[in-house]
Amino acid sequence: MAPGHIPVLFQETLTLLAPLPGEVFLDGTTGAGGHAVELARRVGPDGLLVCADADPAMLAVAAEGLLRFPWVRLVHADFSDLERLGEAAGGRPFDGALLDLGISSLQLSDPGRGFTFREEGPLDMRRDPGSGGPTAGGILLHTREKDLADLFYRFGEERFSRRIARAVAERRRESPLRTTTELATLVAAAIPRRAWPRNIHPATRVFQALRIAVNREVESLAAFLDAIPAHLSPGGRVAVISFHSLEDRLVKEAFRKRAGGKGGAAALAALTRKPVTPSEREVRENPRARSAKLRVARRPDEEEDL
Repeated sequence: MAPGHIPVLFQETLTLLAPLPGEVFLDGTTGAGGHAVELARRVGPDGLLVCADADPAMLAVAAEGLLRFPWVRLVHADFSDLERLGEAAGGRPFDGALLDLGISSLQLSDPGRGFTFREEGPLDMRRDPGSGGPTAGGILLHTREKDLADLFYRFGEERFSRRIARAVAERRRESPLRTTTELATLVAAAIPRRAWPRNIHPATRVFQALRIAVNREVESLAAFLDAIPAHLSPGGRVAVISFHSLEDRLVKEAFRKRAGGKGGAAALAALTRKPVTPSEREVRENPRARSAKLRVARRPDEEEDL
């Protein structure tokens, strides 16, 4: 685990996933390896842990702490590519799978990635810079004003989305936005000063929305939730840590739709009636955990009633 990195809901996640020696696990968002190191310890040496991340830089960071476990497989892939991740597991179903969504503090600390507004950097925001996909700057330049407003509202829950989209459209008629600080300044100016949020920067929701759009995070999560039951062994568990209400609603609805009937390749039974949230102590020690929500479900045994 990288120095300074604190995995959120660490003990709660491990308790509910309950990894055992010899099991096959997936960490689909390895990040700095905070959860992965402990998963590797618990399933090894006779088990297997597949560690995936769409960000090659983060996978390289995690590798420093994981290469000492020969039973770990590192894969540069999005967590939605379950066919490829299943191949990395040798075709064996997973006894457990974990997604820790959101953005890593290490990604935020590098202004060159464009995720943060606290220092000047390019408007990139791609988890995989080599993917060739659109950047945040490209979306701001080429997306219609109405669609920008919808994007800010849907992915960022930004109530001043129309004013911000209008400000972006007016600015790009003169010159495109090029840096994170330019965008942050524009957003702050578009929101009435009296309406600035108390605990976060006024550009936080817009940056979140752009990051989600750039990396197609909602589409990836929906694809993962649709496919993961078929990649779990009977009794296999899946845990998702989300950081905003849109993600949490997707997880809640996916688990609800899979409930009912007997166990099978498409069935899931929720192990958490309500999302698990961090304690006051964890939030004090790690403010990033403030909005985290954990939901866990289990694929029942073949003859088990849900």
